[in-house]
Amino acid sequence: MEISFFGGAGEVGRSCIMVKSKEAKILLDAGVKLGEKEEHPQISDEEIKSVDGIFISHAHLDHCGYLPHMYSAGFKGDFYATKPSIELIDVIVNDYLKISKPQGVTKEGMSAFSKHRKIAEYGKEFRFKDLTIKFANAGHILGSALISVSDGKETIVYTGDINLAKTKLLQGAELRGLKAGTLIMESTYGAKTDVLPKRDDTVNKMVASIKDTLTMGGKVIIPTFAVGRGQEILLLIDDYLNSGRLPKTHIYIDGMINRAMRIHRHNVIFCRDELQKRILMSDFDPFKSPNFFPVEKKSMRNQIVAEDTASIIVTTSGMIVGGPVLFYLTKLARNSANKLIFVGYQAEGTLGREIRDGAKEVKINHSKVKIELKVEAYKLSAHADRPQLESLPGKIQGVKRVIIVHGDKSKSDDLKAALEKRYETIVPKIGDKITI
Repeated sequence: MEISFFGGAGEVGRSCIMVKSKEAKILLDAGVKLGEKEEHPQISDEEIKSVDGIFISHAHLDHCGYLPHMYSAGFKGDFYATKPSIELIDVIVNDYLKISKPQGVTKEGMSAFSKHRKIAEYGKEFRFKDLTIKFANAGHILGSALISVSDGKETIVYTGDINLAKTKLLQGAELRGLKAGTLIMESTYGAKTDVLPKRDDTVNKMVASIKDTLTMGGKVIIPTFAVGRGQEILLLIDDYLNSGRLPKTHIYIDGMINRAMRIHRHNVIFCRDELQKRILMSDFDPFKSPNFFPVEKKSMRNQIVAEDTASIIVTTSGMIVGGPVLFYLTKLARNSANKLIFVGYQAEGTLGREIRDGAKEVKINHSKVKIELKVEAYKLSAHADRPQLESLPGKIQGVKRVIIVHGDKSKSDDLKAALEKRYETIVPKIGDKITI
């Protein structure tokens, strides 16, 4: 098989990897890269038309956002993902098109995108031309998958984004029974220093910080991804409100998080057993807490920022590259009683990264905004950290070769230095081809 890299190599964003066998040409993911400018996979329209199928690891834009472009460029095949991923992809892709208004997406392309999708179930092998494909739970977000691809001689396992530890929503990745000679793995937190603190310690510090702000009458803005991190944060904060560790307050939910919450509720069978039992065996549904106040009209935003009372605002987008968070920042950033809390990765070139790194003035919608509210960051990642990544190849039977993608190049190189003593290890560049 031949592996080609059109995006996501030496960078975080626009993941897009081609696997070519004797009979099939498939893509693993088709994402976009958001930042100061939007970047797409470096794949030609001619190459797109020759693709037989696309296999999506999960519903984040850097892994699925290029799908409308693919169909608009002439791709005629199906894309495959788990049931919850397909439902979530519809939500975030439509939101992306509405906010970013990217060039090149046609009505015909969107029509094809809405019709050409197939559900892949965890643990069930299926044939695609001369390939055998299998999806397994990756533990990253609802419906996320590792994807195994075999031509009968060689097998590749692609991690997409992966988390080995359980979270409030999900079990960790399911690696039992996976076999592969080649592992294509992410490296978002691949640097030697990327060791995540104990989750309970991080949560306790964050909750104490939120309490301080609420007690002083301030507002807490938490920008987050609509899918995965948003639900994790909401359920976590809600538990602390209900236990009395946080003072009772409104949790306003703005952006696509609301629709993603409903999809999580409908697909709770994919979540942790404990969450399923809470819904089935009690009167309390954690996805429909009375502490949650969805922002359903834009006019409600003015009301929220004008209120004298303290509140928590959980809103998109997670890296502050668009969405309602821009409104809240513009209105609330000049008040030092307020607080901005980051709970996820901030990619280079994003406004979130700029603010997290200490910018005191930023440009939002062509206006300068002074950042006088407090800014804090807590690592509540849904990605594997460095110790997990180092252990990963040893947990999949038969791995001889590791290809490291989806990470800043310095982090990928750092992880390579640790793994190359035991495996043939490659950090590819965009445009590279590897034959196995």
